[in-house]
Amino acid sequence: MKRWQQCALTAALSIALAGVSNAGSIVDRVVRSVNGHVVLQSDWEQEIAFEALLNGRQPDSFTTAERNAALDRLIDQELLREQVRPGPGAPPTEVAARLAEVRKLQPDSSTEDGWHATLQRYGLTQTALEKRLSDDMQLMKLVEDRLRPSIQIDQKAVENYYHDQLLPEVTKAGGRAKPLTEVYGRIKTLLAEKKMNELLTGWLASLRSGSTIRTPESSAGEGNR
Repeated sequence: MKRWQQCALTAALSIALAGVSNAGSIVDRVVRSVNGHVVLQSDWEQEIAFEALLNGRQPDSFTTAERNAALDRLIDQELLREQVRPGPGAPPTEVAARLAEVRKLQPDSSTEDGWHATLQRYGLTQTALEKRLSDDMQLMKLVEDRLRPSIQIDQKAVENYYHDQLLPEVTKAGGRAKPLTEVYGRIKTLLAEKKMNELLTGWLASLRSGSTIRTPESSAGEGNR
């Protein structure tokens, strides 16, 4: 799941934060309409702040392309929520563990004062961050529950990867590959995660093609972004 989160969703799967302090300085406006659900400028800025925190960056360091990619993720997440209809958030113990991982990304957050200063710098609150992490984890679980059963990695696929990709890469690097029996499980997991990413990408493309995604300037008859 962690690999998928980093990739796509990796990423991805973000739900707009509530109660962030820096939203007060934003004059809100609609930036997208996704099947009638509006995405606001504040949602977009909050998404960037959240992603910046997770990656140990400052929000103002995002390029135009990166900002647009964050908006695309918001759109994808809204489309996914329409399909899986998330329920209650993730278990508190799992949220706490994820929060601890996030704190480790911030060098000045070893103390409570330092952590709260970090949150304030990003315009986030502890409560909002915990809710956001919980919602994301729950949404990712629901998506995986839907896609995972269709993934089947057979022995032949693992053997092909070992002989056609792993061995040549290790040899080129001057190393010595472990026997297939020792890496079989890891290769199978890797191939399953790769397939998961492919299925998610295809699903999102299908959802976008069947949805109405408009900018504020779009007329009522215009279609997808």
